[in-house]
Amino acid sequence: MLSVISSVFIVVPAFNEERSLGQVLSTLCSKGYSVVVVDDGSTDDTWSIVCRFPVSGIRHIVNLGQGAALQTGMKFAILQRAKIVVHFDADGQHCADEISHLIEPILRNEADVVFGSRFLREEDRLQIPIKKRLLLKAATVVNGLLTGLWLSDAHNGMRALNLEAARKVTIKENGYAHASEILLRVREAGLRFTEVPTKVAYTEYSMAKGQPLWNSINIAVDVLLRRILQ
Repeated sequence: MLSVISSVFIVVPAFNEERSLGQVLSTLCSKGYSVVVVDDGSTDDTWSIVCRFPVSGIRHIVNLGQGAALQTGMKFAILQRAKIVVHFDADGQHCADEISHLIEPILRNEADVVFGSRFLREEDRLQIPIKKRLLLKAATVVNGLLTGLWLSDAHNGMRALNLEAARKVTIKENGYAHASEILLRVREAGLRFTEVPTKVAYTEYSMAKGQPLWNSINIAVDVLLRRILQ
């Protein structure tokens, strides 16, 4: 079991996350997973915090965006022969205890990609601020129409990919548009996917760090337009 856990690589993109990163890494490291943190050009003490933990750290000289940080981390994990790659935010919103549940469909060979969802359990859905809840559902519809993948929560940053999927889902969108692009890549590659319930802990800090609510819809449209014009 230990070998399975250590072959699960948690990719944590971090940009100016000195306030939350220490607690996030402390919890992740206690679970036995292999953790890789991509410091995406932070100007605060993020990198010094990374250096305090038994994790793999990669540093972007300049801020490239969350999508670019995730791709850097996935490339590293693939080179390290990861069996599963998990995306995990650095702002403290995600729960490390739920990683084992997230990767279960992959371990059972029932899916190649697993998306976390805030809308599968009533108690999780009710934790989402009402305005954000409505716009997230609107974004889900837009993403479904544009990508062909209909999820209950298309913009949840917690997801897991097996090695095959990690190799095929190449992220080219450097910014937040990567969430929509991942859906396109999953559909194009014919990968099996599913959703599992995940909770999100909303704090004043994490809400301030997140993207503007309307941006989730604008991003999906931008991805489609770029795809058409290619």
